[in-house]
Amino acid sequence: MADIHGTIEAVWKIESTRLIAAIACVTHDIGMAEELAQDALVAALEKWPQEGIPEKPAAWLMTAARRRAIDFLRRGRMQNEKHGEIGRELEFEQQRMSAAMDRALDQVIDDDVLRLIFTACHPVLAMEGRVALTLRLVAGLTTAEIARAFLAPEKTIGQRIFRAKRTLTEAHVPFETPRGDELRRRVESVLSVVYLIFNEGYTATSGDEWMRAGLCDEALRLGRMLAELLPDEPEAHGLLALMELQASRAAARRGRHGEAVLLLEQDRSLWDYAQIQRGLLALKRAQELGGGAGNYALQAAIAACHACAATAAETDWERIVLLYDALMQIRPSPIVAMNRAVAVGMAHGPAAGLEALDTLADEPSLSGYHLFSSVRGDLLMKLGRLDEAGTELERAIGLTENRREQELLKAKLGRIIGPSRPL
Repeated sequence: MADIHGTIEAVWKIESTRLIAAIACVTHDIGMAEELAQDALVAALEKWPQEGIPEKPAAWLMTAARRRAIDFLRRGRMQNEKHGEIGRELEFEQQRMSAAMDRALDQVIDDDVLRLIFTACHPVLAMEGRVALTLRLVAGLTTAEIARAFLAPEKTIGQRIFRAKRTLTEAHVPFETPRGDELRRRVESVLSVVYLIFNEGYTATSGDEWMRAGLCDEALRLGRMLAELLPDEPEAHGLLALMELQASRAAARRGRHGEAVLLLEQDRSLWDYAQIQRGLLALKRAQELGGGAGNYALQAAIAACHACAATAAETDWERIVLLYDALMQIRPSPIVAMNRAVAVGMAHGPAAGLEALDTLADEPSLSGYHLFSSVRGDLLMKLGRLDEAGTELERAIGLTENRREQELLKAKLGRIIGPSRPL
């Protein structure tokens, strides 16, 4: 029985996105599509242990969903219309829905999946709603899994998903892939959602763990899907390259006991060089499509500088500074400027880095950002200004909500103040 349930879970993980997308293409209602797909899953859990796994599980699930869609339609019509008026219309609707779902079974439904992604990431939704709905519908995570990944109450995540689906319905958002300028604007929204998911997995904003590997894996899966569905979109390949290159360092980013290990201190033999090659190929594809100067491609090029350096000392920091300069031209932000200051400090010395960093001292968005104080403390340490460095590190410790990051900063602070002063 456990093996059967495990198989059903695996089939659902593989097929749920396409199933929901195909149903939504017919019903034009994401909420209804998810409910019908879930009903089909319940039916599988009831019948497959008794009857065995069908030869074509996806087709079985689609057929089950179709039956429930027809039942749903019948109940709705019976409640809203007089019995005598529904006969021929109901029969027509049943035939239409059956034919449409049969076509959905037979056709290549990559377009439907793409429509589902664009709908889940629609700008009418708040970013937190886009993230939750994408993980739910496209990545196939349960509400409980999303809640655990973001350390949020399950009820909160459930409400976000419910509100997102309701908003899409009330705003009459069409289930379609946009075109022209709207496509370009919406692609940016989709990619930003995927990258936000990846970043939360790569360095958790709060909690006891430095990374949340499950979120990284889901973001990579989404990124690979988008690169296949949008083969001519350079930024889709640029984002995939960036995530592959960053994720290649995952095993080296955590020590034996889960502690955080920074880039320059990592054991590079633990890096996944097959994944690095995949990232470099994706970056090459983005460049071939003319997107080498795009936001994600430039960030991927920076990650490639690290990935291609055999040792930390061999990192081409001069090139990284130039890449950040290019990034500042197309996507200026205080965070990019802060990262550029780090690169300047590595390329030209800590005094130059601190000078670049201090130009950002009045940026409101950095005033409560722990990494700004952490970077400044590190540069001050290198300059021997230890009292100032200690103050900055103490501030950074108070601002971060991630326990592993706090431990890292406390260890660095301990090297300055010694054992005589409590942290």
